[in-house]
Amino acid sequence: MKKILLSIALACVATFAWGQVSETTTTTTTTEGNGTITEYTPGSAIVLRETSGPVRYRFGKTVTYVTRSGRVLDETTVKTRVKVGVPVRVHYVGTAPDMMVDRVILDED
Repeated sequence: MKKILLSIALACVATFAWGQVSETTTTTTTTEGNGTITEYTPGSAIVLRETSGPVRYRFGKTVTYVTRSGRVLDETTVKTRVKVGVPVRVHYVGTAPDMMVDRVILDED
């Protein structure tokens, strides 16, 4: 009788032990900053003069440049239109000092 009760108890405990599932969730938040370009190094970094002061952003592996209306800019247009003094918005992930830009939006069409 003791063997039967012990077997039943072990069967119940084993069910709970195998039934446990571990789950990990990673959340990435994209944030936006805006200001006027004070420094710009293509492929490396951009510094914006924001209301809180100058903020430095690093560029990710791929950065998309678009106009306010959403038109994607080609490389030649980026070279002529993205420069010091131009107002922009940037989409980035991370927190200071590791803010990584993935999209630059020119405030002009």
